[in-house]
Amino acid sequence: MSATAAMVKVDKSTVIDAPIERVWAVLRDFNGHESWHPAVAESRIENQNPADKIGAVRNFRLEDGGVLREQLLALSDREHSFSYCLLDTPIPLFNYVAHVALKPVTDGNRTFWQWRSSFTTPEGREEELQRVVGEDIYMQGFAAIRNTVAKA
Repeated sequence: MSATAAMVKVDKSTVIDAPIERVWAVLRDFNGHESWHPAVAESRIENQNPADKIGAVRNFRLEDGGVLREQLLALSDREHSFSYCLLDTPIPLFNYVAHVALKPVTDGNRTFWQWRSSFTTPEGREEELQRVVGEDIYMQGFAAIRNTVAKA
């Protein structure tokens, strides 16, 4: 990482027209993103660990060929949330930690989903990488889950 790094925060949220249990059933699988996120081509959990074991590492390839490794830091069925960090990535997202949290929306039995992260990146790339994470990953993920749970 260069001597001049900038801290970036991304905070996106949406409402999914499905009950929290249905959305959580999909998101809870730390290795399940290959089945719903359009950017993920294939994924596996290293060392045959269960996908919901704290410390599990998912190793996955993106549709563009990039390979990433992420580690599960926390998972709560009671809170419908999990946190993870990036271990290896082809783009300069350093000290990346993300948190996914679901809350019930009782008006219509829907789900509020917040996906937020913070990371450092080389100075001058803040806007670009904030857009990549917020739009290309999070917003596309919201749309993909919306379609996935609608089929359930």
